[in-house]
Parts: sequence; C-alpha cells; structure tokens
Amino acid sequence: MNRKSFITISWITFFIGTAIFVFFTPEKTFQSYLISIFIAGLYSFTIAIGNGVVNDYLNKKYSWVENTRKRTVFGIIGTLLVNVVLVFFCNYVNFIIFQHRDSADFFSGAMGTSNWLTINVALLISAILHAKGFVEAWKSSTKQEIVQQKLIAKSANAQFESLKNQLDPHFLFNSLNVLSSLIDENPNQAQRFTSSMSKIYRYVLEQKDKELVTVEEEINFAKTYCDLLKTRFEDSVTFDFNVNERDLKCYVVPLSLQLLLENCIKHNFATSSKPLHVKIYSENGVLFIENNLQQREQVKESAGIGLANIVQRYSLLTKQNVFIEKSATFFRVKIPMLTQKTTAMTTQPSQESMAYQRAAKRVEELKGFYSNLISYCLVIPFLAFINLYTSPQYLWFVWPMLGWGFGLSMHALKVYGIGKNWEEKQIQKILDRDHSKNS
Repeated sequence: MNRKSFITISWITFFIGTAIFVFFTPEKTFQSYLISIFIAGLYSFTIAIGNGVVNDYLNKKYSWVENTRKRTVFGIIGTLLVNVVLVFFCNYVNFIIFQHRDSADFFSGAMGTSNWLTINVALLISAILHAKGFVEAWKSSTKQEIVQQKLIAKSANAQFESLKNQLDPHFLFNSLNVLSSLIDENPNQAQRFTSSMSKIYRYVLEQKDKELVTVEEEINFAKTYCDLLKTRFEDSVTFDFNVNERDLKCYVVPLSLQLLLENCIKHNFATSSKPLHVKIYSENGVLFIENNLQQREQVKESAGIGLANIVQRYSLLTKQNVFIEKSATFFRVKIPMLTQKTTAMTTQPSQESMAYQRAAKRVEELKGFYSNLISYCLVIPFLAFINLYTSPQYLWFVWPMLGWGFGLSMHALKVYGIGKNWEEKQIQKILDRDHSKNS
C-alpha cells in the first residue's frame, strides 16, 4: 500500500467511524468513539489491503490489455472469495468479539443480513476499482500505441523522402556518362541526346516528389528513355512494350521503369550479333520487365540504388512484394500495380486510427458490462434490504436477482465468452479464405 492509498483509507476510516459514533452509538463517550473508529478501520484496512494484494497479484500475472478475459475471470473469482472471507472475518470480530453476540446466530437474523449487505458493498467497491484499473490500463496502452504509430509514420516518411532524393543525382550522373561517351562517338547524336535528356530530366524533376504515378505516365516516360538508349546502342538493344490498356490507370512508384531499364543495360552486354531484348508487359495486376540474360563478366560496382530502391519504396507503400526471377536464359522483375493511390504518409496514420477505434470500441463494451455489474451489486442489495425489512416471510427479491443475474451472465458471455470468440473466428476464417482466393 502506498502513502496516498494509506492516507485515503485513513480519512475514509475517520468519516465512517465518526458517522457510526454519531448515528448508531447510544453512549456518547470517548471510549465508544475510539471503538467506532477501530471498527471502521478494521473494515476499511482489512478489506482494502486484501483487495489490493489480489489486484496487484493479478495485474502482475495477467495484463488487462493482453489477457483481458483471464484477468476478468480470475478477478471476479478472486474478488468474490477474498471479500466473502474478509467480510466474515470483520463481522465476526465486530459482532462476536466486541459486541458479545451469540455465534450460533452469526449466519441468520440481523447478523446474516449484515453479512449479505456488507459483502455486496465490498463487491461494489471492488468492481468500481477493477473497472477504474481496466480503463486506465487501456488508455495507457492506446496512448502508447498511438505514439508508436506516429513514430513509425514519421520514420517511414523520412525514409521514403530519403529514397526519393537518391533518384535525382543518380539519374543525372548516369545520363552524363552516356552523354560523355556519345560526344566522342557521334557529336550529332550527342546533340539530339542532350535535347531529349532535358525533356526526360524535366519529367524526373516533376515526378520524383510523388509517391505514385500512373502506369501510363511511367510507360510514356520509359519509351522516351528507351529512345535515348537506342540512340547510343542502335540495333544492339530492342524494346517491346505490351501493357494492357486497362492497366494504364493503375499506379507504380515513379522512375521504377527507368531504374530497371538502366539495370538491364548496366548488367548485360549488347552487340549487333547478340542484341539485348527487353520486354515490358503486364499480367494479372503485375508489371513485368524481362530481358535475355547476357551478363557481363566484369560489372562495375553498383551504387545500391536500382532494385533495392524500388523494393524499399514499395515496402513503405504496400504489403505487395517486388519479385525477382533469374534463370540461365532470362532475368525478370515483377512490380505490383496498385489500384488505389495510397501514400507513405497516410498509410501509418490509418493504421493508428483503426487501432484507436478498436481500442475505443473495446473500452465501451467493457464499460457497459461494468456499469451493468455495478448497478446489479447496488440495486439487488437495496431490494434485499427492503424485502427483509418489510416482509421477511416472502423473499421476493430472489426473482429480480436471478433474472437480472441471468442477463448479466449473458452480457459477460457476449463481452468475454464463447459467443464473441466464435464470431471473431468465423470472420477471420472468411477473410483468410477470400485472401487465399485473391492470392
């Protein structure tokens, strides 16, 4: 028990003891006042410490967030057992030891009624404290998850910007290398190449800040880039475009085709007798870039931008993967075409929003159940008191206690039990089956 809890219980003991002395003690003496304070402290500290020990043990053993069902079930069982035992102990000390009543009537008459009411009051207070602990645990977990998702979103966005910034100098560096070789070989072609390169570089500047572009835009750019490559390699390289018209409205990461076409040239040799054939086509929502394998014997060390850059940018935008296939005769890269224009900046916050909504919905469900439980623990003892006080010969309060208790049990089953678990399993099964079909 910490200092704050000790002070709170001490004040509660003082007020309850004073109320007992003022309203229920016939002899107004200092000794009887001390006895009233002692009796109030006996109930307050005994029940509070007992429930605190059980609560602390269950919190260490089972988390409200990760083991909600177990924490609730064991919490109800532990709270019932502990409060019944502690209330019987306190009442026995109060009635039998201090008031010297007959122990044979401990479970009947006025002492039996007192046992019942005290147990229900103790359970009510315990339920309120458990509900408070649950809400605080879920709020803390939700805040931590939101902070983590925000950090992930910021990290992903920064990583994405870093990857995009690689494209501009990389493209310029390689284009200047091509231009440098053309100046010596064919000055006229170098002039045309310079004019075309300015147009392409304008596209690079326009698209490099975008997360996604349409397949149509990327194909048009790739064709212009292929014309530049044809200027240098002439009939040593051929390009074949065969993309379905319906796929042109899909999305891909910008400059992905330029990087892949550049890889084809860089890692393969091409001559008039053994030309390099590059095919760009689409099938089943996937864009293929394929070339016959004519691998160079000595390849200049790569800067690590091409394929790695595309794979990383796709990993930040979608769960769909980039696939690479290599055989003795061909090299093929498959990049997914996205049907929705998602962005790296909005992907993570949407996950955060969904996680927060799920947590908020779960908290509302459990708050409803605990409100129902607290109302039950408050109203039924009151009805029992009215019944026993007015007509003890006919215990009519048993009927609302059983009816409401059955409804409370169904509510608990819905929130924690088999019914909800079965629904979740069926929903997950349908989702898995649809996912398998799509795959």
